[in-house]
Amino acid sequence: MTEAILLVGGQGTRLRPVTVNTPKPMVPTAGVPFLAHQIARAAAAGVTHIVMATCYLAEVFEPYFGDGSEFGVHLEYVVEDEPLGTGGAIRNAARLLTGGPDSAVLVFNGDILTGLDIAGLVESHKAADADVSLHLVRVEDPRAFGLVPTDSEGRVLAFTEKPQTPEEIITDQINAGCYVFRRSVIDSIPAGRPVSVERETFPGLLASGATLHGVTEDTYWMDLGKPEAIVQASADLVRGVVSSPAVPGRRGESLVLPGARVAAGAKLSGGTVVGAGARIEAGAVVQGSIVLEGAVIGADAQVSAALIGARASVGERTVLDGAVIGDDALVGADNELRSGARVWCGARLPDAAIRFSPDA
Repeated sequence: MTEAILLVGGQGTRLRPVTVNTPKPMVPTAGVPFLAHQIARAAAAGVTHIVMATCYLAEVFEPYFGDGSEFGVHLEYVVEDEPLGTGGAIRNAARLLTGGPDSAVLVFNGDILTGLDIAGLVESHKAADADVSLHLVRVEDPRAFGLVPTDSEGRVLAFTEKPQTPEEIITDQINAGCYVFRRSVIDSIPAGRPVSVERETFPGLLASGATLHGVTEDTYWMDLGKPEAIVQASADLVRGVVSSPAVPGRRGESLVLPGARVAAGAKLSGGTVVGAGARIEAGAVVQGSIVLEGAVIGADAQVSAALIGARASVGERTVLDGAVIGDDALVGADNELRSGARVWCGARLPDAAIRFSPDA
């Protein structure tokens, strides 16, 4: 049996207004809450017991996932009254684990989509007899991440959290947000206070001589910290660029959920998802976007790489490119919103209120 802790307590402030009513891990991605993909992939890798560490909007998780039996796992929930950081959340959730001090515990963040071989990471951890194993990926620009250099055997040499100067960029390997802990190491994390595994636990373990093992895997990896990342991840799941047993339909250019209506002459492509009860009117072109339940895309609208909130309405001939429209918002006809534009939940944008000027 492999046990896991799933960290889902973050507020997702960079994703607002997407996360005003919905915690980041529950944002629909390829037709289901993002967590469904993580849980399904973990179950497929042999994980049987998952403790979900919740905080922000904690009340929404259990009603959807229940005891986990529909996903083939046993799910339990721990709620943080106050945010405890990554390390504190792991320590807090560990009280529901059942394994002994030497058992392997998978820990993963609720905002990372990856094609990681989870079972392979656990096996590598055991083979290395490591105290902690970390999934690492290589990125072109590592400045926004924690750097983790390793030696030729995979032993971790240092941690540099979000380097500030060029001299600090000593590797392109970054902490990819998935770990395997020896259970006794989790029990050594201070209880009852905020702790960062990245800034406190891992550097402290390294300084004490513990064995930290890095597994660098060249696989799909996406940090869903920004709306554009969620939209891209959803499209990649729908198109089969990265696999998940939880995608509720065949891979292809679009995924239309039951109850949605797509008019004749409307065009869907690029991994677009149309949620239950949503409506796409005639002549609309929707590419690589998420249209959540009950939303309406008006006739002849052009929507690309956008996220349209639940019950939102986009008017006729409006152009959205990389925009985010909050739940219950109304964007009138003949508007043009480009990358970075965000319309708050419940907001009302009149017809022809905003047009994009390439010379601005």
